[in-house]
Amino acid sequence: MVEYSLKKFAQLLFTVFGVVTLVFFTLRFIPGDAASAMAGDAISGEALELLREQMGLNAPLLSQYLIYIKGLVTFDFGVTITTRLPVADLLLRALPVTLSIAVLTIVLTVTLSIPLGTLAALMAHRGQNGLDNLITGTAMVLDLMPSFWTALVFLLIFSLTLGWFPASGTVSFDAPMDFLKRIALPVLVLSVTQMATMARITRTAVLEVLSEYYVRTARAMGWSEMRVLFRHALKNASLPIVTVIGLSFGNLLNGTVIVEFIFTIPGIGNLLINGLNSRDYQMVQTLIVFYALLFVGINFITDIVYRALDPRVKF
Repeated sequence: MVEYSLKKFAQLLFTVFGVVTLVFFTLRFIPGDAASAMAGDAISGEALELLREQMGLNAPLLSQYLIYIKGLVTFDFGVTITTRLPVADLLLRALPVTLSIAVLTIVLTVTLSIPLGTLAALMAHRGQNGLDNLITGTAMVLDLMPSFWTALVFLLIFSLTLGWFPASGTVSFDAPMDFLKRIALPVLVLSVTQMATMARITRTAVLEVLSEYYVRTARAMGWSEMRVLFRHALKNASLPIVTVIGLSFGNLLNGTVIVEFIFTIPGIGNLLINGLNSRDYQMVQTLIVFYALLFVGINFITDIVYRALDPRVKF
């Protein structure tokens, strides 16, 4: 297990290095830079070059890359090009908000979708297709709805019409209830799509094992249906479900960028959009690398859980 974990960790480092390099050079090849974005059109060519010199944008590309790599290795993320504020401070200020949204979304998704998917599988196994069709059909419809459209619909219904949740305002941990009401709609929006996918995968995985011999044996021993279903069937169907949970976290990272912008939540997604609009290389590349670290870290944990659930799994 230790050798397996070390091998996966080495792969993680190689992946992160590739992402760092790709992000750095891709941003440099995009037309425009932070100096031109700040100065606009009302500036002379000499003044623009002077501004680029002050921002360090005229240095050789390889030199900028090596300085950036050295900063990452020493956990020095530098300052933003446009505001000169430390990127680490901005990241640490926004991180709790985004993580709160992501964690609450995963908890709500797993809590609702796995029991619903398991119940749909049981109904399908018994030939009682009414409830199964209702759950599966609803999941398919929800799965087709894009996050930005769902966010706008929820904003219109639950905030502007019913007034149940605020559409804007400050986000502070000092008032927990106000904080939960403020992020409730982003969590619900992100959960809708994740629940639909996870419920369908759970239904398929559980339905495949309900006819296995160990399930029939457990029933023959007189155990209750709930014990057979959740202790034996769901446990043996857990590998694809764990995969979907890991992938869902990656999709959540993309989704938080959209919902934070729509609901004006001061999280990492909003920081990323502001950085892109101002061509702030330092901000954008640090945030993308941070997203990549989170994604490969979750996949690393997923692989470890895989091996723990089934020691026969090899990569």
